[in-house]
Amino acid sequence: MTHHQLTSAGRDPRPLLGRAALVTGASRRAGIGYAVARRLAALGASVYLHHHVPHDAEQPWGADPEGPDRLLRDVAELLADGAGAAHGPADLTDPEAPARLVDTAAEALGGRLDILIANQALSGRDGTLDEIDAAMLDAHWQVNARASLLLVQAFARRHATGGEEAPPGRVVLLTSGQDLRGGMPGELAYAVAKGALASAVRSLATALTPRRITVNAVNPGPVDTGYLTGDQHALVAGLFPGGRWGAPDDAARLISWLATDEAGWITGEVINSEGGFAR
Repeated sequence: MTHHQLTSAGRDPRPLLGRAALVTGASRRAGIGYAVARRLAALGASVYLHHHVPHDAEQPWGADPEGPDRLLRDVAELLADGAGAAHGPADLTDPEAPARLVDTAAEALGGRLDILIANQALSGRDGTLDEIDAAMLDAHWQVNARASLLLVQAFARRHATGGEEAPPGRVVLLTSGQDLRGGMPGELAYAVAKGALASAVRSLATALTPRRITVNAVNPGPVDTGYLTGDQHALVAGLFPGGRWGAPDDAARLISWLATDEAGWITGEVINSEGGFAR
């Protein structure tokens, strides 16, 4: 019986034992990356948390007050015996940074990577069609699209070094509902970059299926990570049938499941997980 099959006691509580994951954009306890890292650790994986604190520091909500070390401690509390956790910075606007980050994460976790969660995103520096300029478009392309594709490239090359004995690879990208009704006309540079990822998922999946790697994307819908407050926060909450925003762990449950072998027959999909959000 393989580790992902049901036993008489139900599901394996640690289906990711022995596997290693890189989660990018995991620098705030209020964020999706942190929630995903904790879920992966709880499922048995070793986890590397990537962060770029300067990006958070320049946002209205600011950086996590206790910094990346606190996130690492929280993740480490959930690790299975024999699993490990580490963290480190990388500025993914640098075209060389994605490959370096993959190598750094793999070496920190024992030499191999099995799971890539490309969660990093540039916030701000955006606008409507009348407001955007070339610099805004380039900035969002660099972080949200180019870096993700280069991360997948480096991950696939690293995974290949494990040979046929290595577990299958899992890649999950993050999109933002930019292809659904209404789109994101107020954040056009962001929408274009995230839309590129949604369009690339099928091509990436086709390219990497022969290498035993699945590639999917998750659109988590509006997630309460602290970027809206007051009347705007209440307005968005009212667009959900349940009257509440999505929480980071709502997205993390799906993303972490896609990293397991139960999701091994799912690839090339953009999965919307929005709690019935009424656009």
